[in-house]
Amino acid sequence: MRQTFIERLSAGPPIVLDGATGTNLQARGLERGQLGETWVLEHPEHILQLHQDFIQAGAEVILTCTFNGGGYFLKPEAVDWITKVDHQAVGLARQAATAAGRPVFVAGSMGPLGQLLMPLGTLTETDAFAAYAAHAKALADAGVDLLLIETQYDLNEAAIAIRAVRSVSDKPLVCTFSFDRGTRSMMGARPEQAGKQIATLGIDAVGINCGRSLADNLQALQELRAATALPLWFKPNAGLPRMDATDQPVYDLTPEAMGAAVVDWLASGARLVGGCCGTTPAHLAAIAGAVA
Repeated sequence: MRQTFIERLSAGPPIVLDGATGTNLQARGLERGQLGETWVLEHPEHILQLHQDFIQAGAEVILTCTFNGGGYFLKPEAVDWITKVDHQAVGLARQAATAAGRPVFVAGSMGPLGQLLMPLGTLTETDAFAAYAAHAKALADAGVDLLLIETQYDLNEAAIAIRAVRSVSDKPLVCTFSFDRGTRSMMGARPEQAGKQIATLGIDAVGINCGRSLADNLQALQELRAATALPLWFKPNAGLPRMDATDQPVYDLTPEAMGAAVVDWLASGARLVGGCCGTTPAHLAAIAGAVA
């Protein structure tokens, strides 16, 4: 019988997650500013190849190319399109996972909705709830192993997202935050708050992705560990980018340097480790090697 994600989470060595989606697709020809989701339908071979590259590098969990999907469920005219994207994206990830020759789990990626909640913005809680619920249902119906609410910066939006997902699915659920102001999110959320408030809402793991430097993310991880006993998901950027002469972000952190940092991630309590922006298959191979 195939091991479930929850069974794997509770036993065995640390779990290796995949690397970046957006920056790797851009390196493979996706135009800057173009959504990766468009390639799910227009160039599925590139999405499939990236999944395969990460699996080859050692990933045990791969994320669907659906990060931006939630915002499209706020637009009635786009619902059919994004639902089709969700199902195709899960299918591509599942195809790569099935061909791996070893257990690989598919996580349905759901990023923030891209609008601020009232009263700071115009997004109502009702609409936010409906968008996350629709996104989660599409991904769950398509057959993901777990659902991931990621790159959150607003505690209120994260809480709404969790309630929405739980209203349509009982699949394993992870929620991660981006602390892109060091150990604060864009909206001022702290790792301690994520650990004490969000981790109690019925999720199976909580964590950090994206953010700033490895040092900043490590400090956030340590603060999160002090606030919760839940398994911790950790996907930091490959350092901070610089802009090259063509105004493109360049990540200078080498795979060797990122791999060397893994010992501190694990010592600080991370149970699931991978990388976010700038993390190539080579970086991920170094991470996987450090875990092994």
